[in-house]
Amino acid sequence: MISRMRRGSHTPASNRNWIPGKENRSGQNNQLIIDYLAESLRYEDLKFLKGRVRKLEPFIRGNKSRRLGEEAGYPYLREDLDQILDSRTLERARHYIKRLVKSLSEFKTNGINDINLNRWKEYDDIITDSLWIFNRRDTSGSHLGWYWGNFVPQIPHQIILRFTKRGDWVLDPFAGSGTSLIECIRLGRNGLGVDISPSTVRRASAMIAKEPNLFGVTCELRKGDSTTADFHRICLSHGIKNVQLVIMHPPYFDIIKFGKNKGDLSNATSVNSFLEKFGKVVKQTSTVLEDGRYLVLVAGDKYQDGEWVPLGFQMMEEVKKYGFKLTSIVVKNFEDTRAKRDQKELWRYRALSGGFYVFKHEYIFIFRKRKKGN
Repeated sequence: MISRMRRGSHTPASNRNWIPGKENRSGQNNQLIIDYLAESLRYEDLKFLKGRVRKLEPFIRGNKSRRLGEEAGYPYLREDLDQILDSRTLERARHYIKRLVKSLSEFKTNGINDINLNRWKEYDDIITDSLWIFNRRDTSGSHLGWYWGNFVPQIPHQIILRFTKRGDWVLDPFAGSGTSLIECIRLGRNGLGVDISPSTVRRASAMIAKEPNLFGVTCELRKGDSTTADFHRICLSHGIKNVQLVIMHPPYFDIIKFGKNKGDLSNATSVNSFLEKFGKVVKQTSTVLEDGRYLVLVAGDKYQDGEWVPLGFQMMEEVKKYGFKLTSIVVKNFEDTRAKRDQKELWRYRALSGGFYVFKHEYIFIFRKRKKGN
């Protein structure tokens, strides 16, 4: 069958005769795929167009790289290729080709993160549901479970990917064992952390230093009381005025005592006192968080004198007092905790006898700082 072709083409002459499979540098290959697909739009016969596109199959399907721009090679295009080849009309096939060319040649982002929205299907590692279920905490690299009440690394990992770009600054005013900072190093973000316990800071700093810093970012953990810390001065010491994300995983009042320091929130004398101190930390950090950026609070509830205390939601309301709007609430289920490990039967008995339910969740409250005038 003789194909009918449109007049005119924007494909560079040097690329028009390219045959899939020809050896080239990876950066050239990406552009050659784009030009090859764009050239295919000139053909007005569906069968011929599909035959031309089908020549890309062995070139693309054997590829293991998932995202355009990775040094490993080509983008992951199998689903898009199938849509073109399954098209029943020329119009639909051209639509899918145009969409694919756009996704390969244009980078679209919301300005907050590095997610290419033109290739949104490829980010299946990023959770967008409001229920997160983790069976165990990540213990790879410097993530060791030595700290009582430590942060599940998967949470800051997800939050940092969603709400920052590479090179941004993340602040954790309850840094503890440095989980957020380790994730910053892994993901190419700069991290600043403060914790009130000198011994925790010393040990956590040693663990943070062991994490390979492949992106050459800055990560610093300081000893300090976040209710009074001068975060402006800390930022200026690194040549910045603002941070782009605040992550908070404070104590859940007195469930775990982290030390004897009176300034420690876990030593607050009452729930109201705890909330007052927590509010001071929110106020202090809000002054250095860039307008329009996010504060993420990980919090849980507690039992006290046989009564459920909705501590997480009380902390949520405290944050809203300081110029933040609530954008999402995620429930995270933790299947295996240090406190309840090897005591599941005991806790089940206590629940049955006491008429309560065993905690297996905590909340991830996601806030956005209001811009001035809003």
